[in-house]
Amino acid sequence: MAERLIYLPLGGAGEIGMNAYVYGYGEPGRERLIVVDLGVTFGDMDSSPGIDLIMADVAWLEQNRDRIDAIFITHGHEDHVGALGLLWPKLQKPVHCRRFTAALARLKLEEAGQPVDQIHVHAPRPDVVTVGAFQVQFVPVSHSIPESSALIIDTPAGRIVHTGDFKLDGTPVVGEPFDPILWHEIANEGQGVKVLTCDSTNVFSPHPGRSEAVLANPILDFVMAQKQMVVATTFASNIARLRTLAEAGIAAGRKVCLLGRAMRRMVTVATEAGILDRFPAVIGPEEASELPRDKVMLLVTGSQGERRAASAQLSRGRYLGLQLKEGDSFLFSSRTIPGNERGVIRIMNALSEMGVDLYDADDGVYHVSGHANRPDIEAVHDLLKPQIVIPMHGEHMHLRAHAKLAEARGISSVVATNGTMLDLSGPVPRVVDQIDTGRLYLDGNVLIGAMDGVVRDRIRMSLNGQAMVSVIIDEEDTPLPDAWVELSGLPELGRAGVPLATNIESALAEFLERADDRTVMNDDRLEEAIRKITRQVSMEEIGKKPEVTVVISRLAAE
Repeated sequence: MAERLIYLPLGGAGEIGMNAYVYGYGEPGRERLIVVDLGVTFGDMDSSPGIDLIMADVAWLEQNRDRIDAIFITHGHEDHVGALGLLWPKLQKPVHCRRFTAALARLKLEEAGQPVDQIHVHAPRPDVVTVGAFQVQFVPVSHSIPESSALIIDTPAGRIVHTGDFKLDGTPVVGEPFDPILWHEIANEGQGVKVLTCDSTNVFSPHPGRSEAVLANPILDFVMAQKQMVVATTFASNIARLRTLAEAGIAAGRKVCLLGRAMRRMVTVATEAGILDRFPAVIGPEEASELPRDKVMLLVTGSQGERRAASAQLSRGRYLGLQLKEGDSFLFSSRTIPGNERGVIRIMNALSEMGVDLYDADDGVYHVSGHANRPDIEAVHDLLKPQIVIPMHGEHMHLRAHAKLAEARGISSVVATNGTMLDLSGPVPRVVDQIDTGRLYLDGNVLIGAMDGVVRDRIRMSLNGQAMVSVIIDEEDTPLPDAWVELSGLPELGRAGVPLATNIESALAEFLERADDRTVMNDDRLEEAIRKITRQVSMEEIGKKPEVTVVISRLAAE
């Protein structure tokens, strides 16, 4: 049977976040596999209340674990490495990455109580990692976190370039610049590039991307112009932005204080890994609270509205002895990820009520994206001249627009969302299978499946309230007429001003007095009847059908 090259996205294709991709080579159904990235996205109160993290369901990988040779991590963002500690026990395969990413990956495994000796650190190209039929090189690319890498994956069927997240930035401030000479070499080696699996995030942005370095002067001018305390927030992983902000604070005669565990940890890890060689000295919150307000600059976590981050804490009042006041300035040096708008606006409004002056990144003065815009994506197409382009890292509309962009240049392309298995062996990609994919939720400290019903029930309770009904069946199998009803998340009084629980109890008492033996002796029938009556009365009284839990207690005869 002929061997083939396959590609299978499990997360990150048709959505932004929780990236997880699979490549395989070998006989159909027996291919040796490598996994690229294991990331997370974050829950929200609308679609996943109470959920901390969401990640790809790796059930298919578990079923084929004996075929997996390795896991590769392209960079240290949460949507690429955040699920490693949680999913590694299901896969238990060696993890390959570069030094800074490895430091973050170790933290993920340590937090999950997993062995860190499975992480293998590699130098960038020309070093080669050989696993099974794959020869993999880490190629430096510029992005909004240091040591981001594309992967060159050489196979018997041809060369794959998996970009990871990238932009074309020759002056990224921290980290490695995009090197076009290096990429020309990659494009022209051997038979050239067969497959380009490419970041699609900014495909709708029509202008060429800007360098991180262009922000230094605008940010310095901003900090210099402020009269009182300055607070700035950005992604904790954006080490270059943190340094630019901190250096502006120092140049403006201010002491800099980092607030937020993630931000302090990221600076520490970057320094220890040799990525960050000159970060300005910082002070603690105690010293910051004692200085004049015009001598302090706070760099804080929570740019995406996270409720427990430093930005949200400050918006609610005092945090670690620090309190914002009228006339202070707060800069959001980041874009709001779609879906996080509500949390960010909540913080902005709370700060505004304090009299804090707000500045955001909407005009592009204080933020540049870490992803390639459409002209940059086109430039990479032209540079690498791949036979096939597979759009990844984007919602469906991003993938579709990217595929059209490639096809307009005469390059074969296809939209492959999560679960779509492609055969990349021939001149054009072919869909050869559709794998059932889903999501795993981290609920507290337990992983649950999206289809387990936990979140669905939680949403139902949040929308409709909850009724608990208890009934007692005596020793002679006769129901006592006094049912007990306890309500949660429902109005106390019904339409006529009578307590809703009383109305339900009355209706249940009437039912229990006339219920036939067939119903009383069958728990399922009795429970269903009680549930139906409870919801009917509630609907009549308040226009809601609550979730109903029925407890039937049967007394045993002595």
